[in-house]
Amino acid sequence: QVQLVESGGGSVQAGGSLRLSCAASGRTPSTYAMGWFRQAPGKEREFVGTISRSSGWTFYANSVKGRFTISGDNAKNTVLLEMTSLKPEDTAVYYCALDPYGSGRYEYWGQGTQVTVSS
Repeated sequence: QVQLVESGGGSVQAGGSLRLSCAASGRTPSTYAMGWFRQAPGKEREFVGTISRSSGWTFYANSVKGRFTISGDNAKNTVLLEMTSLKPEDTAVYYCALDPYGSGRYEYWGQGTQVTVSS
């Protein structure tokens, strides 16, 4: 089993920055990819970005490209989501999710952390 715990959410004014962290524990394969998703009230869950643990390759949604950066600390099994130039439309609950084999199937999910951006 794999457990994911997010931290670092909070409230910030537009233009500000926040950093989210996702710590993975349990039986995490070395081939995993870690994704970030978000869900705003009344909206469907949205893909934000992902990182490959083994190669460090990253991919981002167009809505956050150039503003958000995902990085990994393999020794700590932790993935960070650095968010800059935040906009009110970035307000959502942010979730990290683990894809064990880089197949695009995210099988394990964290509990979510709230990010609120005020104008």
